[in-house]
This record gives sequence, structure tokens and C-alpha cells, in this order.
Amino acid sequence: MKHQLYALSLLLICAACSTPLPENPQVSRHRAAVFPDNDGATLPPNIAPINLRIDTEGDRFVTHCYTKASPDGIVAAGRETDIDIDDWHTLMQEARGDTLFTDIYIKNDGRWTRYATITNPVAKEEVDAYISYRLIQPSYVDYEDIYICQRRMSDFQETVIYDNRPFNKDATTGQCVNCHAYQDYNRSGRMQMHLRQNMGGTLIIDGQQSRKVNLKTDSTLSAGVYPAWHPTLPLIAYSVNSTGQVFHTRDTQKVEVIDYGSDLILYDLHTNKVYDIDCDPDEYETFPAWDPAGNTLYFCSAHYRQQTSNIDNELNIMYDSLYYNIYCRHYDHGSKQFGPRQTVFDAASLGKSASLPRISPDGRYLLFTLGDYGQFHIWHHSARLCLMPIDSMDSCRVLDDEHASYHSWSSNGRWIMFASRRYDGNYSRLYFAYFDTQGHMHKPFMLPQRRPSYNDELFRSYNVPEWMVNPVARSKKELVGLANTEAQQAVYAGSALAQPMSKTPKRQPQTDGVSGASMTKTNKVLY
Repeated sequence: MKHQLYALSLLLICAACSTPLPENPQVSRHRAAVFPDNDGATLPPNIAPINLRIDTEGDRFVTHCYTKASPDGIVAAGRETDIDIDDWHTLMQEARGDTLFTDIYIKNDGRWTRYATITNPVAKEEVDAYISYRLIQPSYVDYEDIYICQRRMSDFQETVIYDNRPFNKDATTGQCVNCHAYQDYNRSGRMQMHLRQNMGGTLIIDGQQSRKVNLKTDSTLSAGVYPAWHPTLPLIAYSVNSTGQVFHTRDTQKVEVIDYGSDLILYDLHTNKVYDIDCDPDEYETFPAWDPAGNTLYFCSAHYRQQTSNIDNELNIMYDSLYYNIYCRHYDHGSKQFGPRQTVFDAASLGKSASLPRISPDGRYLLFTLGDYGQFHIWHHSARLCLMPIDSMDSCRVLDDEHASYHSWSSNGRWIMFASRRYDGNYSRLYFAYFDTQGHMHKPFMLPQRRPSYNDELFRSYNVPEWMVNPVARSKKELVGLANTEAQQAVYAGSALAQPMSKTPKRQPQTDGVSGASMTKTNKVLY
């Protein structure tokens, strides 16, 4: 009897707390102002609740989410919604391959108004279960408080993979952590990330094996910087970069990230050997990326011939004259060697600069960022997300023209994730867009948060977003312990080219380089 009374009391409480739809509202053909504005964006069926904040003024607020199959749907009260996750996923499965509708009701002066319906197509294809990213304060020179995090896409669960605070006890022990990357969407549990300065090295997780390596040798420009795992083999292609930041004093873009020298190398996990790929002293190679079959390595490169003994000062002045093209080299699995360089996209001939090539999982499309100059487009207002069919290299089109950068394909090729500062111009947020079978990208939506206002309160940027099929299994404690070990020295083993080029060392940048006329400079870089 006691249990029956308890159950009855719960039902009464739930009934009292349920939110009814307003009766006989007046209907407006205008849309209510909401954040985030995801009206028209295609959603994945397994996404976390798309909570929103109503910015149109009113005394009371009701939000109604529903489908054709479930017209009653979900009703939530308040300016900011906090939709039950289980109820949301039930509704989204009903909307799969169809449409989700959202009505906003606002009460003013005793009268309810229903505003124009928000409509979201719901795709049949899901997003990958996890993403990872770096959370970083855009402070330009300080990096004492950086997190590598992973987020489950079906809810709001975020866990820390690694943070560098244990290594930043004072100004002499600073550590930067960056460039987390995975082989084949972390299906095999292979991942890597870099540590800079204090206890520096590259952490490599190879299934159950893990180690810390120093990829800088006497014959290479630097340790590995931007990584690209081979999709199946125990190989990682890296760019090795001498990078610095130059600060604009008369430009709203604030900062320019410049490579004063860069090459490409290949690292063999099993032999601990490093090989040259591209090391032309007049080419500035960066951002490698494999095709899904592992037969071709794509990368960016700018041609620049040094004129003086001070490369810092030259490029500080000539920063907006560096135009990066996209190239590739085919890789022979038998000989384990690369073929000659081939031009993929000649951005320089258009007076533009291309960055971050990424090949779709079906091998049909090349996704990249196009800007006015340089290669670090995350700071460039001119950055445009562009697409080019692999079988039609002369056909390039803009997918997104709102400051989009650092992009990646989901494992099924139906979703594109990218970072953008479009919201406030200062902090990068994550956006997701459906990419249909006809090669069209749909309107993007912002990463859902339990409270939409969280985006206004988070004074950090999302950086280097990556898709993952499986989460990182190693605990933060394990990775911090690995970071505390001494790095194993990698061995230089010559060229990985079928026809090796003569190796001419690139000049190291001047640590006290002279500033350009409208810039100031620092060599500390947050990759």
C-alpha cells in the first residue's frame, strides 16, 4: 500500500509540473529570436538535445518540439530549454529521415503568441559517437591551462583526456599540449599528441602499447607538428615547422601565424625511424593528409626563396604574399616510397592560398580552406570552406563563407565538422553540417549545449576538432604518467622518396627577429 501511495504521489507531482500548450494563441508569421539559430539546419538522429534560448522579450515562454508521428511531442517551459535526453532521442528516432518541428510561444501583457515554426530536416545517417578537441584561451602567448577533451555526441558528457596543469607550476616549467590525432577515427585505439617545452615529446598510443618519442633529429627541422596517420599502416606523416606569431597593430585580425621554415617527414612506429618526404629549402610544406586508401599523401606548400640572412624579417613583411597550393605524392606500399610531387590545386594562380586538405571517406571529394594568403586560416576573416571533386580538379566551389576553418569528415562522409569564429569574432565554436549524396552541404548547426548561454560564458576556443568512432580509452592519469617519462629518441633514416632530392638545410628563424612596420612578434606559438 505504501508503494502504491508513493507511485501515486509521483504521478500527481509530474502532472502538476507538466507544461500545457497555451490555448488560442495569436499567430505571428515572424520568427522568434532564438539562440542558436538552427532553423533549416539538417540534424543527425543521434544528436544531443538542441536546447535553445529565446531572445525575444516576454513574460513567459513555452517551446514545443514535435514530429508528424508525435504531434504532442515535447513541451518545455522557460526562456532556456533543458529537454529530457531520453524523450528527445525517442522523438528524433521518429523524425529520422523526416522532419522535426519547433514552435515558440511567448506571453506578453496576458496574451500568448505562437511564432513561425522552426523546421529541421532529420537525416537518416548518424554522426560519429564522439568528438575530441582542445579547449584553449586565445591569449596568444600563454598556455599554462590547456585541456584536450572528448565529448559524446548523443548527450552533453564531456571528459578530459589530458590537461597540462600538473606541468605548469611556475614560469620556468610551462608545457603546451596540442595536435591530438587518431588513426582511422580511433577504431584501433591508435592516437598521438604533442607536448612542448617542459617534458616535451610526442605521446603515441598504439593499442595497449604506449611510449613517448622525440621526433627531432639532427637532420630534421623540428619535432613533428601537424600529423596525419596512415589509415591502416603504423606510419604517421608530419610537417616539421619553425613557427612564430606576429601581431598586427593596425588590423582587426590581431595575429598572424607564420612558418619560417617547414618540411614533411614520415615516422615509422615499429622501427622508430624518421624519413624525409619533402625538404626543398624554397618550399614551405605543411598540413599533410592521407587519402582513405592510404595510397596518396596530400599537403600544402608555398614557394618562397629567401633573399637575406634574416628570414624572420623577410616573412614578417611579406606575410601576405605567401600563397599555399595543394599538392600530393603517391605512396607505394611495396617499396614504402613516395613518387614525384603533383599539383592538385593551384591557389596561387588565383591570388589565393589553400590550407588543410581533407579527403572524404569515399575518396570523391577534397575539402579545404581558401583564404587571401598564408596557411593559418583560423585567424583570417577571408577563410572560405571549399570543395573540389577529385575527378574534376578544375571545379572548386565555396561551401561556407563565414570564417570557417579546421574541418574534418565524419567516418560515413555525411557530416562535416568545422571551427568558426562567426558567433562573436573572438572564440571558435564548433559547427556541423550535413553533406548529402549529391555533394551539397546543408546549413550548419552549432554544437548543442545543455544551456545555450554556456557559449557566452566559455572564454575558451574549440581547437583541432576530430571525429572518433570510439572514445580514448586511456585515462588522464595514465597519459600524465606517460608524459612524465623521458622521450625515446627517433632515428633519422634518410629519404622516403623513390627519387631523393638533395637535402639543403633550411635556415632556422632568428629568435629576436626584427618586427615588420605594423607588427610586433613573439616566437611562442599555440599550435
